[in-house]
Amino acid sequence: MTIHYSLEEIDQVAQKILENASSNIFLFYGEMGTGKTTLIKALARQLGVEHETSSPTFSLVNEYEGREKNIYHFDLYRIKDAYEALDMGLEDYLIKDDYIFIEWPEKVIDFLPKNCLELKLGTTNVQQRFITF
Repeated sequence: MTIHYSLEEIDQVAQKILENASSNIFLFYGEMGTGKTTLIKALARQLGVEHETSSPTFSLVNEYEGREKNIYHFDLYRIKDAYEALDMGLEDYLIKDDYIFIEWPEKVIDFLPKNCLELKLGTTNVQQRFITF
């Protein structure tokens, strides 16, 4: 499924993704600036996170409390190899029944379960984005 949207429509897009999700582990693919973190913020809002969310670029993972489950947001852009993510406990997070959102999953792809939901983001112009999942 591909959805074209503007930033004003991101909350509706997040709701549609959650309604159609087949996994609790979401893998976000896309170049810098395609809106991965922005979409994750909208997903967190839909899941009941009431405070501001941010990218875990330097901490690698941020944890948020949702209405029903916790949300773990990983940004693996800065890791040098997959073992760095394993050293910080990535495998322990993956076995939880919580929501797992991973930016730059290609860096740890060999360690991820097969049942993940892949979301591929891009831009068509300054105002329009698209997501395929």
